[in-house]
Amino acid sequence: MNYRKIEKITKAVANHRRIQILDVLNTNARLSVGEISRKTRGNVKTIDAHVNRLFAVGMITKHTAGNRVQHTITKYGISILEFLRKQE
Repeated sequence: MNYRKIEKITKAVANHRRIQILDVLNTNARLSVGEISRKTRGNVKTIDAHVNRLFAVGMITKHTAGNRVQHTITKYGISILEFLRKQE
């Protein structure tokens, strides 16, 4: 068991805003940071930092469309989100 990897994953979802981002991306594919920010009502710079953290652990992907970066939840991110929903 890779304890450090588990710690990194746990820390990535140990924030309500990051969980909210996963939830938003689960129902809205290919959103920019600005769009995620509007849907979550969060600060763009803060949302960008959260998105990068989720990207670093493989829960979301980034797609370039011209000069725009769009984000999508991965299958791994969906499975983590489903696990978290069961904890309610």
